[in-house]
Amino acid sequence: MEYEAVIGLEVHAQLLTKTKMFCRDLADYSGAAPNSHICPVCAGFPGVLPVINEAAVELALRVGLALNCNIAPISRFDRKHYPYPDLPKGYQISQYNLPLATDGYVELESGKRVGIIRVHMEEDTGRLLHRRSPEGEVYTLVDLNRAGVPLLEIVTKPDLRSGTEAREFVSKLRQILRYIDANSGNMEEGALRVDANVSVRPKGETYLGPKVEIKNMNSFRAVERALDYEISRQIEVVSKGGVVERETRGWDEAEGVTLPQRTKEMEHDYRYFPEPDLPPLTISKERISRTRELMPELPDERRRRFVSQYEIAESDARVLTSSKEVANYFEAVVEKVPSSVGAKGVANWIVNTLFGILQKDGKDITETNVTPDYLAELLVLLQEGKINTTTARSILEEVHASGKSPQAIVEERGLSVIADSDQITSIVIKVIDNNPQAVADYLKGKKQAIGFLLGQVMKETKGRASPDVVREVLTKELAQRSA
Repeated sequence: MEYEAVIGLEVHAQLLTKTKMFCRDLADYSGAAPNSHICPVCAGFPGVLPVINEAAVELALRVGLALNCNIAPISRFDRKHYPYPDLPKGYQISQYNLPLATDGYVELESGKRVGIIRVHMEEDTGRLLHRRSPEGEVYTLVDLNRAGVPLLEIVTKPDLRSGTEAREFVSKLRQILRYIDANSGNMEEGALRVDANVSVRPKGETYLGPKVEIKNMNSFRAVERALDYEISRQIEVVSKGGVVERETRGWDEAEGVTLPQRTKEMEHDYRYFPEPDLPPLTISKERISRTRELMPELPDERRRRFVSQYEIAESDARVLTSSKEVANYFEAVVEKVPSSVGAKGVANWIVNTLFGILQKDGKDITETNVTPDYLAELLVLLQEGKINTTTARSILEEVHASGKSPQAIVEERGLSVIADSDQITSIVIKVIDNNPQAVADYLKGKKQAIGFLLGQVMKETKGRASPDVVREVLTKELAQRSA
């Protein structure tokens, strides 16, 4: 029997605000000592009151619009109870019955739309750090720096069917969140965390089987591997006549397996009720319109514009809009080069040359010394014939490494193109004299031999000779030898 997977995701995204969701503590705790970013509110002291972070609401509204959701005119915060050590109040302030945004979608490259059930605001929990003593005893430390950081939970419909699709969805969602400056996208540090609910059923059926929740997936690769493993595990269970147990499992990256953690909670276990210390959240139509007008260009819109405006290939446009930083870099260079260089030339050098240099060095576009000004300067030198393509690639590598301008490198290393025909003629004659066999082959009709001779001239000039001039002089000198 053939089976299919049914997958829904719950993605938790920390919002890029200065302060926490319900207090004035700083939300950025990176590099801070444990429990140094806490106050009576986020530490759950009695007698304190939460206050809604206005900046978090604005970012959440932006996310809801970017994900094509309907924005609720009135939403509400609730208390979600569960007794974990990283939850100092014993409950989490979240949204349940009346979330901020509902019924949206994200479109994958295949054109498939993955439905978004809800986008709701909540506060993050603290972190549990598990340690082992020298005597082998396991103990747990609690760090509350993360407790109270503004968080969005983005819940999808069960529209995904494989680990590959889930990976693509998370990648696309991360791209959108970063484009609108709502989330850093740093999965390794927990700024974007993915849980998955997965079940299997016979292909063609419409019912939903018992679902298993998978946690601890902190990379695109982990999402794909964990789901593929869990799908195979569940298919093996049901194909042998067994029943998949409803539970929460964790992903063990090192072993490549999911492991049981606990029985999965039901919604009634959380004992939701309206948060008594916070009023309902009201979003006016005017505010929604204003936020929509101020929204930055989203990745799909920008990709389509690049293809239309700059007439570049769809494949190049996808690469150039992979992040807002890359897209901004491309357009900054295009603005600085003459029309004779053109957007296609800029795209080619970024995608096929600069990215190769960055990949080899393990860096991204924000970490290179090749500024838009420097790349534009290099392309103008190339277009004006002052350097050739081989030299330009070498210069680009040096600019990336040193931060010197292309013009400075050309002058320091004497890299300008040799186009003087008299100077090139003397080098060509030397190469002809030193390679009689290639000359003989050419004179016998093996025209490809001229390519070898041209390469030898370029070698003699360290790539600086103008290939057009070299070919012209070579052809002339070889013609004289055949006379």
